[in-house]
Amino acid sequence: MPLLQANNLTISQVHELLGFVRQSAGTFVPLLQLQPLTEFEQQELNQIQSDFERYLTSGKVSEELVKALTTYPLLRLAGFYRYPIKLSIEHDIAEIVIADADCYITGKLDILAFDCASDQTPHIFFWLLVIESKNSAVAPSAGLPQLLTYAHQSLETQPATWGLITNGELYQFVYIRKQSQPTYQLMPILSLLEPEPSMQLLQVLKAIRQIAMRSDSVEFSR
Repeated sequence: MPLLQANNLTISQVHELLGFVRQSAGTFVPLLQLQPLTEFEQQELNQIQSDFERYLTSGKVSEELVKALTTYPLLRLAGFYRYPIKLSIEHDIAEIVIADADCYITGKLDILAFDCASDQTPHIFFWLLVIESKNSAVAPSAGLPQLLTYAHQSLETQPATWGLITNGELYQFVYIRKQSQPTYQLMPILSLLEPEPSMQLLQVLKAIRQIAMRSDSVEFSR
């Protein structure tokens, strides 16, 4: 049975093999509740911008540096380092068997954030955010086939999840849902280096983090 690597798939192959359907472009509201940033958060965001821009002006920023300079600091600022969220780095996906095409897909996603307090059975967690990073010279859209392939695994145990593809400067969130067949919506592209879009970027990350807090409150009250 042929083995396909997720990082080599095209978006057409993802549509064909995994059954994904692209829906019309989406908006963050009403899917997420965006809250104003605090003065501290704004100051920290400004520092992340400054640090990344200094490297960017010197030339192409590698994928690993993109994560170190922007992705990890943004996740920390948005609260993804705190309980009940847990991060998994270079997470191996379970092999996806495509019976109709007589092949299977494997790969390793960059960053997975999941709610470690909401598992219903051992080793099954609620995926909050799947992140795929590229170097600064590559458009974020290049990571979409990988992102959808990895997120497809989460739809076996939950109705929806969020994805994020980034090259450090540009960020595109993707809302992925399990319906009669899996669907995805591309959200507006946000720039870390522009004032309003960068604030919305952090607001969206904070709002996704709050999904874990709300779900845990519901479980606790039952």
